[in-house]
Amino acid sequence: RQKAAVKAIGNKRSKEPINKLSNKCALKISEFIKETESMTSTEKDSSSKVCDTNSMSSTLALGAGCYWGTEKYIKKDFQKKFPGSIKSATVGFMSPDKNAPKNPSYRAVCSGSTGHVEVLFVELNQPEKHFEPLIRFFFAFHDPTTMNRQGNDSGTQYASYIFTSDEHQQQIANKVKDELQQLLVAKKVKCFSSKTVTTKIGPSNEFY
Repeated sequence: RQKAAVKAIGNKRSKEPINKLSNKCALKISEFIKETESMTSTEKDSSSKVCDTNSMSSTLALGAGCYWGTEKYIKKDFQKKFPGSIKSATVGFMSPDKNAPKNPSYRAVCSGSTGHVEVLFVELNQPEKHFEPLIRFFFAFHDPTTMNRQGNDSGTQYASYIFTSDEHQQQIANKVKDELQQLLVAKKVKCFSSKTVTTKIGPSNEFY
C-alpha cells in the first residue's frame, strides 16, 4: 500500500492545519461536539433500537482538506478528549468512485484528474462508543460548507467527505450532518462560510 507522503513535488506543504475555526463560534461548536456525551441513558437505549452499534465497523475515512491537518486534529486533539479511542490513523487517498484509477500518485491526485480525496483512514478501538463523537468533532475542526475547498487549498482532493464502512455508520453520519444543518438554518452557528453543509457521505472504497 502506497504511503501518502509528498513525493517528487517541489512545493512541500505545511503539516499545520490552515482552516482553524474562529473563537466566535467556539461555544456552539463545543456544545455540538458534546451532544453525545450528554445523552441520557434513555436516549441511548432509544438510539440503540434504531441502530445496533454493537455490530458497527471500526474503520472509516475522513476528508477535511489537507490530510496533515486532519491527522493533527484527530490523532492529537480528538484523542486528548477521548484517550485510547484511536487504534490507528493513516493519511492517504480514497475516491467516491470504485472504478477510479488504482494506486494514484500524489501528483495525479493534485491534478484533480483521478477524483481521489485526501483522507485520514481511521480505525477505532470502540466504534460503538466513539464513532458519533468523532463525526461531531470532524464537523467542528474544518468548514463543511465550502465545496472542494478549505482555506487557500482548493480542488476536488480537498472535499469534505465521510467514507463510511457500513449502514450503521452512514445513518449516524447523516443524522449528525442534519443536526448541524439545522443549527445553521436557525443561525445558532454562524462561523462557517455559508449556510449549507456540503459534506458528502458515501461508502468506503480502496484506500491508498
